[in-house]
Amino acid sequence: MAKAKKKSPSSIAQNKVARRNYDFIDTLEAGLLLVGTEVKSLRQGQISFNDGYVNFKDGEAWLIGIHIAPYDHAGHTQHDPDRARKLLLHDYEIEKLQTKSEQKGLTVIPVSLYFSRGKIKLQIALAKGKNVHSRKEELKRRDIAKDTARQLANY
Repeated sequence: MAKAKKKSPSSIAQNKVARRNYDFIDTLEAGLLLVGTEVKSLRQGQISFNDGYVNFKDGEAWLIGIHIAPYDHAGHTQHDPDRARKLLLHDYEIEKLQTKSEQKGLTVIPVSLYFSRGKIKLQIALAKGKNVHSRKEELKRRDIAKDTARQLANY
């Protein structure tokens, strides 16, 4: 009997601005509590991470500021595109993230959304915001690396 191949998770969307504006300290996978039209809209890739973040309230984690566009063929049963969505995490994970996010300068942000074994998962990160100086240094370092690679390719 042949063994089933493990499929890598298929990506729905990436939060590219998060990688530019934050240094990730720790990442974690979380489930999302979604309604049917949100899932169908996500399958079409209609999501915007704009200013998304994770908020903690009453021992629960909530995803705030994420826009999932309304599903085109939903009819009269449409979801609210900007509603807060509950994250499915263990209690100890919520407590750990909440205590760390209360430290100065740390926040929990969504990084990517993907399918894993038929379920929609969200990768979240405990992150510290970069200042303008460190972002400029990173761009400068990247430009130097590109120039040296270009120079080496010419030889």
